[in-house]
Amino acid sequence: MSKSRSIGTRAETGVVRYLRDHGWPSAERRALAGEHDLGDIVGTPGICWEVKGGKTAEAAHDADITRWLAETEQETANSGADLGVLVTKRRSYSAASVGSWWAHLDLITWHALNRGRLPLQPDIVGRPIRMHLSTLVPILRAAGYGSSGSDATETLDEVA
Repeated sequence: MSKSRSIGTRAETGVVRYLRDHGWPSAERRALAGEHDLGDIVGTPGICWEVKGGKTAEAAHDADITRWLAETEQETANSGADLGVLVTKRRSYSAASVGSWWAHLDLITWHALNRGRLPLQPDIVGRPIRMHLSTLVPILRAAGYGSSGSDATETLDEVA
């Protein structure tokens, strides 16, 4: 296995373990799908996950995130999911600390998760936002995604 593939496998496995413990007990790594990528993780109905690990993810610039979010959007469409989430490894945080990695989504997805309660200006709709994965997971759960798991009942107040 190549070094980059090994890094990707470790990152995806860390995210899968986190998701299994937080409301998606059926989460697992997806087999490579070739030209029409469907995302990195299955078993999370309605959500397409793209995971980036290693030094490239740790040092990602805004242009990298924007490009990877565009990839995630295409994979979301390919997989027929409702929404896509990009997860990137943070420097000094191992796969055992995936809850502290960055979860990125575009502003229109954030708007949909908040049931449109926050008005959006058209010129900012495609801009990326980021938060810890441990912050996003209860938001996804509150929006109706996931199922019961060991920590699946945590609320936004408990995360804050």
